[in-house]
Amino acid sequence: MDCVDLIIKNGNVYNTFLQKFENKDIAILNGRFYYISNNITELKSKNIIDYKDKYIIPGFIDIHMHIESSMTVPSQFSKMVLPHGVTTVVADPHEIANVFGIEGINYFISSDTTLDIFYGIPSSVPATNSNLETTGGKIVEEDVLELLKNPRIMCLGEVMNFKDLICKDDTLIKNIIKICKENNKNLPIEGHCPKISGLDLAKFIYAGVDADHTQQTPESIYEKITNGIFLEIQKKSINKETIKTLIDNNFYEYFAFVTDDVMADHLKEGHLNKIVKMAVDFGMPINKAIYCATYTPARRMNLFDRGAISVGKIADFIVLDNLQNLEIKEVYKNGNLYEGENIKKEEFPQYFYNTVKCNKAILEDFELKTNKKDNVNCNVIKINKNSTFTEKVTRNLPIVNGKINWEDSGLALLVVYERYNKTGNKSYALLEGAINKKGAIATTWAHDNHNLMVMGTSKKDMLLAQHNIIDMQGGYIVCENEKVTAKAILNVGGIVNDGDIEELSKDIKSIRKAMNNLGYEHINEIMSFSTLSLPVSPEIKITDKGMLDTKTQQFISIEGE
Repeated sequence: MDCVDLIIKNGNVYNTFLQKFENKDIAILNGRFYYISNNITELKSKNIIDYKDKYIIPGFIDIHMHIESSMTVPSQFSKMVLPHGVTTVVADPHEIANVFGIEGINYFISSDTTLDIFYGIPSSVPATNSNLETTGGKIVEEDVLELLKNPRIMCLGEVMNFKDLICKDDTLIKNIIKICKENNKNLPIEGHCPKISGLDLAKFIYAGVDADHTQQTPESIYEKITNGIFLEIQKKSINKETIKTLIDNNFYEYFAFVTDDVMADHLKEGHLNKIVKMAVDFGMPINKAIYCATYTPARRMNLFDRGAISVGKIADFIVLDNLQNLEIKEVYKNGNLYEGENIKKEEFPQYFYNTVKCNKAILEDFELKTNKKDNVNCNVIKINKNSTFTEKVTRNLPIVNGKINWEDSGLALLVVYERYNKTGNKSYALLEGAINKKGAIATTWAHDNHNLMVMGTSKKDMLLAQHNIIDMQGGYIVCENEKVTAKAILNVGGIVNDGDIEELSKDIKSIRKAMNNLGYEHINEIMSFSTLSLPVSPEIKITDKGMLDTKTQQFISIEGE
């Protein structure tokens, strides 16, 4: 009688191809599913587990996410998400690439993790181009050719630069897509196309991009899927109306659930499992939600060796106590019960820890001088409390002694410092809907260029925050009434922490609380602030070179007409 490594008896096993549960036995050999049958008697094993009344589903697969969004390193990320049933991810490392280029990507790829981490080639480093923002690293054609040789590369990461993609000129993003198609015709080309519709959407697809993970509406879901776009549905796209659209149109083959960004403090609470539960709570049948968190993402990334409990596939699976709350009892990786792991601290070159190279601010940095006499109409970035989208508004501010009196205006001042010792740029913006108490917030975790941003309502607090960020060599900090009230050190490249993620999560939680205390109200206050520097997200953002209309890519001055 043949012997296998493990036999599981009496489980309610999810059949991907029928999209329903069946009472089955499972045999596992060498980390793969060997045999699945009603009652396995033909095989023997020293390890037999009875999972009567339990539900067994494939391991969750997240094909669009960023490890750097959790502000941690791959090994720490691995130990946090596996208990949540996530067994495979495809990470887009464009954050670390914006700081260190291909060297940063290679260090992440070389990390040894229990979690299967595959990678996308960052397509937009920088997110726009060097005329609009300054980054520490770039990804160019030669880097793409090198990365394509790596077996852990699964896709071209999110294409964000819409203008360069559809223009008539020969651009970097066009060349990158051409290289990918010439070297791997089946390589998925991921996209970032918020609020793009009609002819613009057609141009996006025609250029080779056929996926989108950004915030969706019922209308955008229908338009994009019926035009051939594969959708990656994250938390901010899930509500009663969007889930109904997916259900009513039977769109299950054309989307997958993803996380995109999950910060360290939220990571403790859950990962892709929370997204699946949310979809079910809004009405999606559990058998369909499982399908779109396991099989459709695997198929999208050509990961044909996983995503289903099927003979020959990798034995990654989750044991659930029940289907009502998706409570995870146990997680198996490669046929082995995951029981945690001892993490060896990852090692990076010393210069990875010394990347914040801008000058320390002086109080005069926070003055807005003008030639106007009495008052001035100012272009202001208005923050949306429910998304990372912003809008341009005009506010009339008084002038005192040749300076715009922003401190008494109810607005906040935002200053961006180029921090790679390349240009020494400083740029300015006024914010509405930010903080309303005397204080400041500063960070180098500023998507995607990761320059140093400091925002506040008082010059002295802004000075304190900016100085502390430089002394910390990167991170997040909140000051109130000239005192530091919370900080989180991100010592690697100014964007991730190489220490224990449990401690980091506590620090990030304190940052949220301190931001709230200053009056910053948002569904995700950290992401809201950090994406004010993302020049591909609608509609007005700021880089080290100035305020930018993100669709036209035209700079906007603070002083309006």
